[in-house]
Amino acid sequence: MAVAPDEDALGAFHPITRTWFERAFTAPTPAQEMGWPAIAGGHNALILAPTGSGKTLAAFLWALDRLLVERMAGREPPRVLYISPLKALNYDVERNLRGPLAGMHALAAELGGVAPDISVAVRTGDTPQRDRQRMLRHPPDVLITTPESLFLLLTSRGREILAGVRYAIVDEIHSMAATKRGAHLALSMEDGGALQRVGLSATQRPLSEIARFLGGQDESGSPREVEILDAGLAPDLSLEVVVPVEDMRELGELPDPEEDISATAGSEGRTRSIWPAVYPRLLELVRAHTSTLVFVNNRRLAERLALRLNEMAEEEIARAHHGSLAREQRTEIEEELKAGRLRALIATSSLELGIDMGAIDLVIQVESPRSVARGIQRVGRAGHGVGETSHGRIFPKHRGDLLECAAVVSRMRTGEIEQTKVPRLPLDVLAQQIVAAVAEQSWGADDLLALARRSYPFAELSREQLDGVLDMLAGRYPSDEFAELRPRVIWDRLDDTIRGRPGARQLAVQNAGTIPDRGLYGVFLADGSSRVGELDEEMVYEARTGQTFMLGASTWRIEDITRDRVIVSPAPGAPGAIPFWRGEGPGRPFEVGEAVGRMTRELATASPEAAAARLRRDAAFDDNAARNLVVHVADQEASTGVVPSDRTIVIERFRDEIGDWRLCVLSPFGARIHAPWALALQARL
Repeated sequence: MAVAPDEDALGAFHPITRTWFERAFTAPTPAQEMGWPAIAGGHNALILAPTGSGKTLAAFLWALDRLLVERMAGREPPRVLYISPLKALNYDVERNLRGPLAGMHALAAELGGVAPDISVAVRTGDTPQRDRQRMLRHPPDVLITTPESLFLLLTSRGREILAGVRYAIVDEIHSMAATKRGAHLALSMEDGGALQRVGLSATQRPLSEIARFLGGQDESGSPREVEILDAGLAPDLSLEVVVPVEDMRELGELPDPEEDISATAGSEGRTRSIWPAVYPRLLELVRAHTSTLVFVNNRRLAERLALRLNEMAEEEIARAHHGSLAREQRTEIEEELKAGRLRALIATSSLELGIDMGAIDLVIQVESPRSVARGIQRVGRAGHGVGETSHGRIFPKHRGDLLECAAVVSRMRTGEIEQTKVPRLPLDVLAQQIVAAVAEQSWGADDLLALARRSYPFAELSREQLDGVLDMLAGRYPSDEFAELRPRVIWDRLDDTIRGRPGARQLAVQNAGTIPDRGLYGVFLADGSSRVGELDEEMVYEARTGQTFMLGASTWRIEDITRDRVIVSPAPGAPGAIPFWRGEGPGRPFEVGEAVGRMTRELATASPEAAAARLRRDAAFDDNAARNLVVHVADQEASTGVVPSDRTIVIERFRDEIGDWRLCVLSPFGARIHAPWALALQARL
């Protein structure tokens, strides 16, 4: 149910907490006014609020207040579990919690009392072994982790750390609810015992579905009550889609023929690209602002763009920031930007979510952001504060990209984000969780069924479906094709109990979570102690000792390549190859595909003048962008007689550069539709 703001949201807090907040802030934000009474009342809560609205403090402050009160009274307080999808976000939250804790501690001393210390710890794949052992000996009051690390804790001695946890805060919940990763987390949370749950996000729809995912079901199968706290506001976005050339069919010559896979060859074999016109505009915008975030859709482009901007500026004006950089490298780069020593970061989704980057003046998106939610998240990083306008500029790379930008930006301006659809009954996730559960102790099949049904993705799990999973895990395969697979569990059908076979726990730990292993190689300095980042295995296969490459806009020389890592040394000033990572681009959601198809159809039936006026009005296109898209749609219609749209699939045949026939199926619907089509066509051909 939805809840209205509370007139005295701070009324239930201890005087120390209340006084600290009133000294630190002018007033609670709407997210805090709505969130604190619900959380203080012991209710599960889902908070929707824009980026920079204080929703993280809305989720944390009551739990911190209870920790303070219980410790001051000499009682053992309830602990807090914070889960986020990004390791980088975890470290940012840890740093931001230290401010309130230090302030409350100092205020208690000022008032003549003695405030106890409240411990905060981060447990992710980056956490050193010595810190993990320290957590086992002294469990932290606030544990900050990821879904995968939570699963590992539940499957090991680390389960002891979770004893006494009462509050579970799930940040950026929308980014996990729509994936198998979210289903995995939902099962882990049910295994963690009775928890008061708080979900946070800036972009989620429909709220009722996200609330069902967060709350799960009780033993009777009824949805647990979750109070929906909608503090969302229509995004205040200042957007412009920028095309720095008059005609995208007549592009400038590119110095490096391998620089851009979307570049087209001219009639004389020269490579032509839009980049010679884009680079100066990007540099101009970066220099005109104090702090700029440039978002791109893959890590290779982040590295290349940082390199080119620095070369043009003749100084280090930008650094690349992405998930293949080591945590220490990312933290150093973030601090450089916050301190004003760096003008721009070129980032992938690593900075898309709620990491505090300080005051960002401008967000630039190179290429379409591919989804409305992603676009709002990214542009919302500028003006990261309540009521501030977020300024964003979007640079399409090619004419086809213009179409998606038109659809996405139009929906961004009206807040029409994509609907979140929670995957139902992902049985591979269930199988993994069962192996982990029975590795430590025997379980009854009905108990496993009850546990699974308490999580929303498995609410409709039948006993027959569970039996099928147990059959598979116990080695009863449907054919001889799987005979070489070793059973993972022992299912005693007489008393209907399941226990793990030897090695089951190790298997569960080594294969935790749903993020695929892409065979990335760790990059380490020659001393072996410092991790720089990671490279794609295909690039490593092609690399040689002595070669230099860029990572994080710094140059590294390869000293050695071992079975699973690349040993490097710094090579400042040396030219280096730009690395690549395969299969990392985001796909187009179906809803955006429908919008692209509808816009294509409507632009094709309108007059050129009306179409251009609509693009300038609704999609924030500049004159060059509007003109180029209108011409692009007209060219397609002239070539095939009809444009691909939400109502029409176009099959186009043409000859390639060497005269061979090629067949293209033109559809706007995106990867989730096109990938199965491609598999089906490949099988038939």
